[in-house]
Amino acid sequence: MTKADIVNEIAKKTGVEKVLVQQIVEAFMDSVKGAMIAKNNVYLRGFGSFIIKKRAKKVARNISKNTTITIPEHDIPAFKPAKSFAVKVK
Repeated sequence: MTKADIVNEIAKKTGVEKVLVQQIVEAFMDSVKGAMIAKNNVYLRGFGSFIIKKRAKKVARNISKNTTITIPEHDIPAFKPAKSFAVKVK
C-alpha cells in the first residue's frame, strides 16, 4: 500500500477531499519524523510505537578490500506494533 492508496482510502471513508487528506497525512508523517529526529518515541495506542533503537558498536569486514572496519554505535528508527494489532496480523 502506498501513501496515495492511504490518501484515497481515507478520502473515500471520510468524504473529505483528497487534497486535504494528503496534507493531513503529510503533516502526520512530518510530526512523527520530527519527533524521532529529536530522539523522542511516538506512541499510538492500539496501533504501535515508532521508537529509536540503539545499535551497539561492532567490528565488520569489507570483503572486497579484505579489511576490518569498526561500525560505531548509532541509532535507528523502528516500529513496534501494539499487541492487539500484532495478533490480528499473525
